[in-house]
Amino acid sequence: MDIRATTIPADDDGGPDPASLERSSEAGVQRCLQLLSNAGLRPTRQRLALGQLLFLGDHRHVTAEGLYEEAMAANAYLSLATVYNTLNQFTEAGLLRRIAADGIKSFFDTDTSVHPHFYLEGEDMLVDVADGLAFTKVPEALPGHEIARLDVIVHLRRKPVA
Repeated sequence: MDIRATTIPADDDGGPDPASLERSSEAGVQRCLQLLSNAGLRPTRQRLALGQLLFLGDHRHVTAEGLYEEAMAANAYLSLATVYNTLNQFTEAGLLRRIAADGIKSFFDTDTSVHPHFYLEGEDMLVDVADGLAFTKVPEALPGHEIARLDVIVHLRRKPVA
C-alpha cells in the first residue's frame, strides 16, 4: 500500500485529499469512508489513511508504534501523536477495542466483539484465543453498577529449553 503525503499539514482537519491516497481498490476506499461516516467520524486525511491500514485487511491487533511504522512505510507521513489520537478516536467511536495487555503498552483490536486473548510475553504479541473458552459464572456487579465488558488476557511465556 502506498499512501502518498500531500502538502496538507498533518494537523489539517479539512477532510480527505483523495488525490493523496493511491489504493488498488476504489471500493476499499469507499468502504473505509462509509465505515468512518457510520461511526460519526469525519473522514479526515489522517483518519482515512490509518483507517485503510486498519480496516481493509484481516482482523488484527496493533500498537500505536507499530501502526506508525506501517504508516511511514506506506508513505503516509503522520506524527506518532496523530496515530495515538486517531486510535483513541476510533476506540471512542466503537471501531476499535483497546487491550492493555501488560499494563504499559496498549493494543488496539479491530475485532470489537467480546473475546479472550493470549499475550505472548517477551514476544510482545497479542493473539486471539481459539473458540472453546467458556465461563460458567461471571461475578455480580457491585450495587448500582453493571458490567460494561469482560477482558480476559492469558499471559504466556516460552518454556526454558531443557
